[in-house]
Amino acid sequence: MATPGIPEIAIPTCEFGIGKVITQPDSKDLIDGVRIQPYWFWADDRGHFLEVARMGHGLAAGFPAGTTQFSAAMTFPAAIKAFHFHKHQTDLWVVVQGMFQVALVDLRPDSPTFGVKNTLYVGQMRPWQILIPPGVGHGYKVIGMDPAVLVYLTNRFYNPADEGRIAHNEPGINYDWELQHK
Repeated sequence: MATPGIPEIAIPTCEFGIGKVITQPDSKDLIDGVRIQPYWFWADDRGHFLEVARMGHGLAAGFPAGTTQFSAAMTFPAAIKAFHFHKHQTDLWVVVQGMFQVALVDLRPDSPTFGVKNTLYVGQMRPWQILIPPGVGHGYKVIGMDPAVLVYLTNRFYNPADEGRIAHNEPGINYDWELQHK
């Protein structure tokens, strides 16, 4: 039975694999509510600069100034951080160093894309921001030889009661974290 005000979350039964690989920000295969927007690097002979977000603009447009939190995580090569989800919180991810294999899965039983998995390869070679709505399971693996850094915004302050965790090898999600050899 559903609890009023708390969105339903369910573990789908997915085929083994990485789901649909997203190579364009406007892909028709994106999970419902997930949005992607490229960001720009301004490079010169001293290094580079990138703008993570402008409050009130772009993918962060709906994030309230009074409860938006900025955080960062550095992760070592080949490490997997997956899966977790939020019941109410929206995340905005920007990989500012290195490359990530981002795995998303729709855990919302009422969603038209329930059970759909997306994989995105993002970071310095594909500078995309990713907006992840509540109810979409998300995680990543660092790919490449160097540590990677994720800067992320949330539209709510951290609340452990809003977050759920699912093992990276959950049989229902059935995500293939191995090298794809394509």
